[in-house]
Amino acid sequence: MTLEELKKSGAIIFESISGSKAYGLDTATSDTDIKGVFILPKEQFYSLNYIGQINNDTNDVAYYELNKFIELLSKNNPNIMELLNVPKECVLYKHPIFDTIKKDDFLSKLCKNTFANYAFTQIKKARGLNKKIVNPVEKERKSVEDFCYVRQENQSMLFKSFVEKNNFNLKGFGLVKLAHMKDCYNLFYNEDLNYNGIARKNANDVCLSSIPKPEQPIAVLYFNVDGYSTYCKKYKEYWDWVEKRNEERYKNNISHSKNYDAKNMMHTFRLLHMAKEIGLDGEINVRRNDRDLLLAIKNADFDYDELVHKAEKIKGELDEIYKNSNLIERPNMRLVNQLAYNIREKFYNL
Repeated sequence: MTLEELKKSGAIIFESISGSKAYGLDTATSDTDIKGVFILPKEQFYSLNYIGQINNDTNDVAYYELNKFIELLSKNNPNIMELLNVPKECVLYKHPIFDTIKKDDFLSKLCKNTFANYAFTQIKKARGLNKKIVNPVEKERKSVEDFCYVRQENQSMLFKSFVEKNNFNLKGFGLVKLAHMKDCYNLFYNEDLNYNGIARKNANDVCLSSIPKPEQPIAVLYFNVDGYSTYCKKYKEYWDWVEKRNEERYKNNISHSKNYDAKNMMHTFRLLHMAKEIGLDGEINVRRNDRDLLLAIKNADFDYDELVHKAEKIKGELDEIYKNSNLIERPNMRLVNQLAYNIREKFYNL
């Protein structure tokens, strides 16, 4: 089922603007995020074609099937819990049956960990961006040869330096694996014997050649397989990130020169403050009354270490807050399961 098919199906029971516009933290360049809940047609729900979630490519628009929605609520997932109290002006559509889902049946002391842990993953993401900014990966991809080393007599050097030093032709090299020596090879050179070289173009491993018995190796070659694998992973991660990154957000992070993703840090404090409010008041405050502080964090008005210290302090306060909270320990799964069943049956009978 596509998004277009879902919207025409009549299966949606809730749809709302979410994200920064729901929090009241949007700016002129903010996207409009949409979240919603739907109920699969009866024949599809009972078949093997169950669909738990439908979203667009960027996940800015996401709809959750009732079972998945209820399951995530029972785990006190922060992104899902907030749908139970979005500002009225953000609600695009709500079927009356959705009102049978009450926050008091789900809001529990699990929020201490779900909100706080999610908050601290944002800290890691915020710092992780710095590594990409200050350690860019060159567009031209390195080859197997860049991770090969040659030992000749008492010296060890990069294979490419060895070739350049001796003015060798790359097509004149041949390799034979050395027994009992991992990733080590005898290196042969003869321009007249049609050897395969040490690696084919765009290959991820060295290649071997058939070597006549009279031939003698000129050196031992070592291929740093682990180093090459790590590089390939880093290369892919970096250029995937470049392809998918939000350029406006990236330029903002570059401009403030604080070496962290300020938007991630803003969400860290939004989540921690929400966790604190839930523990103290039992309320999911989606529309933020700490907007000025959060936007100052997004604007990188604070140093990273200062923010981490503040976040750790709030996280430490949560233990005492939740210890004295009147919240239930966790949702009653018998009641949760009955609720999911009642909603589905009632919807199918309408």
